[in-house]
Amino acid sequence: MIDNTTFGNGTALFHTFGCKLNFAETSTVARLFADHGIRRVQSGETPDIVVINTCSVTEIADKKCRQAIHRFNRLYPEAAIVVTGCYAQLKSDEIAAIPGVEIVAGTDRKLALPEYIEQWLKSRDKASFITPTRDITKFDPSCSRGDRTRYFLKVQDGCDYWCSYCTIPMARGRSRSGSIDSIVAQAAGVVAEGGKEIVITGVNIGDFGKGRADTFHDLIKALDEVDGIERYRISSIEPNLLTEEIIEWVAGSKRFMPHFHVPLQAGSDEVLRLMRRHYDTSLFRSRIECIRSVIPHAFIGVDLIAGARGETEELFEASREFVESLDISRLHVFPYSERPGTRALEIGHVVSQREKHRRTNVMLGVSERKLAGFTSRFTGKVRPVLLEHPQGKKPMNGFTDNYIKVEVDADRSLAGSIVPVRLGDADPSGEFVKGEVVL
Repeated sequence: MIDNTTFGNGTALFHTFGCKLNFAETSTVARLFADHGIRRVQSGETPDIVVINTCSVTEIADKKCRQAIHRFNRLYPEAAIVVTGCYAQLKSDEIAAIPGVEIVAGTDRKLALPEYIEQWLKSRDKASFITPTRDITKFDPSCSRGDRTRYFLKVQDGCDYWCSYCTIPMARGRSRSGSIDSIVAQAAGVVAEGGKEIVITGVNIGDFGKGRADTFHDLIKALDEVDGIERYRISSIEPNLLTEEIIEWVAGSKRFMPHFHVPLQAGSDEVLRLMRRHYDTSLFRSRIECIRSVIPHAFIGVDLIAGARGETEELFEASREFVESLDISRLHVFPYSERPGTRALEIGHVVSQREKHRRTNVMLGVSERKLAGFTSRFTGKVRPVLLEHPQGKKPMNGFTDNYIKVEVDADRSLAGSIVPVRLGDADPSGEFVKGEVVL
């Protein structure tokens, strides 16, 4: 362990759970550590500090975070373990009691971790830094490099929706966002680093600018003018905030890709009401149909929760039928997870674990068919692919503009470039298609 009272020549291991937003924030923390003389640990080295950025979206997420803390304590008993993120915000006392944990920091305290480490080096006293959720008001910017071509840019944080099953408002606080000028400046910084693609992230990005005059639509129009960024992708956006105006604008955009991720959560109006969602199936269908009418080739991903409280067998079948009827590209299916303190616990009908597992598998089957049907539309077609850097002699991967994952023969000279690729048949896994570069 670092044996002095200030930073210098130390190493840190960073481990992140959860969403792209968490990964963006971890990247920012790592840069701050580097500014203070603490570098990322290299293969074969023993870290002085282990930073775990946690998720708490499900009970399984909590369990995985606890297991990771115990595992790192066994692997590196001399290292100081620092735990931050949503699980830390919600269960700080529980985490502080785990052996090896020296610092617990809430969701709004991540960028202060270098300061907390310096304090700890002087005193060696365990400490927790948690802001009451109602007092979390500051927006902390983050931008991470997922690889050498793709960046994740945080534009918004927090949520005011309070869906009955969700703890995110308790963990992240109220909705808040950065200024358009500051976010555009970060995008320009990505250009300077050679980045080609930016994924716009946040907790509820469609809520960008809430409380101000600017909107999410204003933001994406400003980002579209940043020279050097070749691709933007909009991460998950609520259907009631994905307006037809935004969809039509993306259709004519220079840089925003034909790719949408729209959470549905349930295909039953009764279950949506119990979930306290802000739309119904009619509105959701209208958004999908609008996308298909103006961007027929768009990839449309959809989130779905299987086995929520109140979802009877009849309502589940209604949900399945509704999803089957939508012209979407893929489902991201999650079994419902009980979360302490949520209003969903007041709903009487409880779905058994076995039945949740069955329903999840049913919906995953629907997803596989949807994805196969979508990718087959483009077999033999040529689409632009941003190729990522290969690992060793393995084939190169990349994504088309409309988010079809493609595998091509390795050619390092093409890494980081957007090239035309003729799409072939899907791999047996269904996760990617074979492609041939057409130059």
